[in-house]
Amino acid sequence: MWQIVTFDKVDGFMPRRIAIIEDEQAIRENYAAAFRREGYAVELFEARRPAMDSFEARLPDLVIIDINLKDDVEGGFELCRSLRSHSADLPIIFLTARDSEFDAVSGLRLGADDYLTKDISLPHLMARVAALFRRMDALLKPGGENNNMKRGHLELDIDRMTVRWKNEPVGLTLTEFWMVHALARYPGHVKNRQQLMDAAQAVLDDNTITSHVKRIRRKFVALDAEFTAVETVYGMGYRWLTD
Repeated sequence: MWQIVTFDKVDGFMPRRIAIIEDEQAIRENYAAAFRREGYAVELFEARRPAMDSFEARLPDLVIIDINLKDDVEGGFELCRSLRSHSADLPIIFLTARDSEFDAVSGLRLGADDYLTKDISLPHLMARVAALFRRMDALLKPGGENNNMKRGHLELDIDRMTVRWKNEPVGLTLTEFWMVHALARYPGHVKNRQQLMDAAQAVLDDNTITSHVKRIRRKFVALDAEFTAVETVYGMGYRWLTD
């Protein structure tokens, strides 16, 4: 399992490292300049293979991936799949010109935390990245009465960033973790899409939230074919059921 080495942006520590995998140099450099102005360290890659070679030695704190990488038309998808198989909690964002719903759903199914198109403004992009890092910070915060939660077969340990179902680990992304946390915190209470979006500290449309919930279900069902704890309340939202 690859490990993410994270540093706080304070004196004596390295800034957080963002890797951008984008095959167009001008776009790559434009994003890099924007992130560096915000105090991030940036690594740039134009193709999947050089990025993977670098990540074998050390993972960055966040990865931003285009889908089309030179002649590797689906290279971004393949890179996301590989990264997610090695790290369940590495923040991953797709940033691409491909704006079809099919591509967005495909990216989220592969485990991306967010799917953005290149018409997004730089301030908006910075805000989305900052939100992902806030969520990671919250997961790593020590202490607190709600850091450990048990609901029936579900166990969440925020200090260790782990989720277990019937004593088996469930690999959730940051977005998925906070959605499960929001649902399980008050079993039986319906959470609408806005509440789930607020819990995830992200700006997600209805289709994106639906895709995340479906992916959460699939991960639990892969461990337990009889899993039914996440219930859809049509026209309202979702709720967590316990025995």
